[in-house]
Amino acid sequence: MTPVETPVDEEAARLHRAKVWGGAERSLWHTSVDGTVGARLRELAAWAEAAGHGEAQLDMYGNGLVEELERRVAEELGLPAAVFFPTGTMAQQVALRCWAGRTGNPVVALHPIAHPEVHESGAFGVVSGLRTVHPTDAPRLPTAEEVRDHPEPFGTLMLELPLRDAGFVLPSWEELTEVVEAARERDAVVHFDGARLWETTTHFGRGLAEIAGLADSVYVSFYKSLGGMSGAALAGSDEVMEEARVWRHRYGGMVFQQYPAALSALRGLDVELPRLPSYVTHARMVADAVREALAEADTGWFRVHPETPHTHQFQVWLPYDPDALTAAALAQTEDTGTAFFRRWSAPGAGGPPGVAITELTVAGSGLEWTAEDVKEAVRDFLARVER
Repeated sequence: MTPVETPVDEEAARLHRAKVWGGAERSLWHTSVDGTVGARLRELAAWAEAAGHGEAQLDMYGNGLVEELERRVAEELGLPAAVFFPTGTMAQQVALRCWAGRTGNPVVALHPIAHPEVHESGAFGVVSGLRTVHPTDAPRLPTAEEVRDHPEPFGTLMLELPLRDAGFVLPSWEELTEVVEAARERDAVVHFDGARLWETTTHFGRGLAEIAGLADSVYVSFYKSLGGMSGAALAGSDEVMEEARVWRHRYGGMVFQQYPAALSALRGLDVELPRLPSYVTHARMVADAVREALAEADTGWFRVHPETPHTHQFQVWLPYDPDALTAAALAQTEDTGTAFFRRWSAPGAGGPPGVAITELTVAGSGLEWTAEDVKEAVRDFLARVER
């Protein structure tokens, strides 16, 4: 008789993993959902007092601290104005709707694995009446030639920097400037999906203002690189940002009070933004150490991608069942208090079968890790994998 498997409560399993990894004594990075409500609020309150925000007035419908955050983002990006949004999905919907109206063309050229195509349930078409085309399906940003040669007119070229699902990859600075120029030749505007734009300066060898200055509008996130609670900003010209404020209201983004998110974003700009270059540099050491440890082990095949990380995040691929690798990562933390790898998954559509992929981030506590620390953690992890 075939034994009956006990159903897995996925939500309970997720919460258990979050508790174990969030409570690790040692880790490469802490995610935005690690820890407890009390600890996070106490940390934010302490920072607010130390930074001189403790006596600030509470915001109402986007004034006060939210306005201060908008001014700070515009300053960091070297752009005339910025608008706070509760989510990046809304910010980019608004940006591209504004551009569709101004160019008279609702077609957006972007990568097929860009965030709006994969993670937003078709919102561009369903909510905003936009249509998308794909200059390339290669696991990288499009080239200037691909943009020039695309057979259909488009009003906006949207570039995700870095392209997360392809491995947090970036073009070279020369390639990026050529792609922007190619879009201009077609009378298209350029929008940067810069959720993680903050961490691109090391790869490009340019400051944020010079990078953002290539585009007509830029979206940035406050929780993906800066450790904020939530929220995003859209930046660009005064005229377009004024229109964006109108559409923000129409889309339901005029939230009554947002001071906790604004405070955590300001903290990220003060504390995390200056440290991002050191995270990128250290991530390259970690990637080399992971590669060396995997090469020494009998895994059969592996991939560290990119070989030299473009940001402080990169992918690791192994030829095992994702659930087995997740279980090994969880057991390692439960037994040793060390969190190295976390959740593993199968590659997306079109990915090779029989392999698993995970993402590694190096931040904060990760700067304390030496190459030997990394190798030891990888060896211990592999010893726990059920083959």
